[in-house]
Amino acid sequence: MAWAVVVSVLVMTILSLLRVNVIIAILAAGLTAGLMNGESLMSSLDILVSGMGNQASVALSYILLGAFAVAISYSGITSLLVSYLLRVLKNRRTMIVFVIAFVASLSQNVIPVHIAFIPILIPPLLKLFDQMKLDRRAVASALTFGLKAPYVMIPVGFGFIFHETIQKAMKSNGVELGIGSIAQSLLIPGSGMIVGLIIAVLISYRKPREPKANTQENELEESHFGLTPERFNRKHFFTLIAILVTLFIQAIWSNLVLAALAGIILMFAFRIVPYRKGDKVVNDGIGMMGFIAFVMLVAAGYANVLTETESVAALVEISSDYLGNNQAFIAFILLLVGLVVTMGIGSSFATVPILAALFVPICVSAGFSPMAIAALIGTAGALGDAGSPASDSTLGPTSGLNADGRHNHIWDTCVPTFLHYNIPLFIFGWAAALIL
Repeated sequence: MAWAVVVSVLVMTILSLLRVNVIIAILAAGLTAGLMNGESLMSSLDILVSGMGNQASVALSYILLGAFAVAISYSGITSLLVSYLLRVLKNRRTMIVFVIAFVASLSQNVIPVHIAFIPILIPPLLKLFDQMKLDRRAVASALTFGLKAPYVMIPVGFGFIFHETIQKAMKSNGVELGIGSIAQSLLIPGSGMIVGLIIAVLISYRKPREPKANTQENELEESHFGLTPERFNRKHFFTLIAILVTLFIQAIWSNLVLAALAGIILMFAFRIVPYRKGDKVVNDGIGMMGFIAFVMLVAAGYANVLTETESVAALVEISSDYLGNNQAFIAFILLLVGLVVTMGIGSSFATVPILAALFVPICVSAGFSPMAIAALIGTAGALGDAGSPASDSTLGPTSGLNADGRHNHIWDTCVPTFLHYNIPLFIFGWAAALIL
């Protein structure tokens, strides 16, 4: 049923905005989609549970990354980082946010580690943010920008995978276009995200904000991420080696589970973390990243319900029946469909092949150029990634910013990133489809 996607996404969004736990909200959305497609309650639940395994590797990598981040904190190297930033960027809130956006951007193209850096870099800086009265919504916006904009615009690292996915999806539907041309077509939509970042940092969240009260019962020990300065020592040196090995493995083999596991093993092998602390490190890692991991699992189950019931295809097909030949109207509706679908599935990479199979015939018949089609598919796939409660572009920032229980996933990450990135991305993507 075509409207199952729209209704289930609305259910997830409304429940999340009402501060219902996001896992419960996604479960409700998945069951709603199943029931609207004629499945029984038990059948809907079976489809959802069977799809959770699609993200098992990602969930495990989140847990191991959390443990690795806690292990790194035992070395004291994070104190060196924070102390340095205190000296260099003291009372320069805007500058530190732009620096974080730049570092996050490197994680997609130059050193393609995706979200792996967040639980390592961000938790030690939380006290610094509070001292500076820095609005964490600005940091969430900077992190999401770095996780999203580079792969949209630059065909390197994860960007190459995204652009190649668009190219293959278009080719399989009868339209051929080079990677370079696809990258050019996405420069205009990507520029909208740059505008969104500037508005978020310089206007929306520029003012000082008092730190929130802690809402997390299992808050990580403050001593882990303290600000007590230390001299560079042997532990710090071996910690850097462990981090570099982790980054190397992720960059070469693209396996986050193996990379995080190697980092943890080295932290114990180098005796940076005492063996007797092993259980505590893993437990604290689960405390930091376990919730995010379960959200990813349930989100994969929800996406499986939408896929198995062919709800996405039905939505696009029914939309095409009412489009006519007006290119502006067609582009608007297709982008709106992309926004709804990606909000539900939570992955722009997974959305592209689904949308392309139905977008290409519609766009070709309406007279869109190949570059305009690429801009529409790329923008429609990326829309919703920022702002979706189930996307790693929002879950990643929350995993770092909520390490002390003072950051709300929906209102402090999803809502700010949705407003500042999806709106300009939609407008600039729409313009690109009409200009190119």
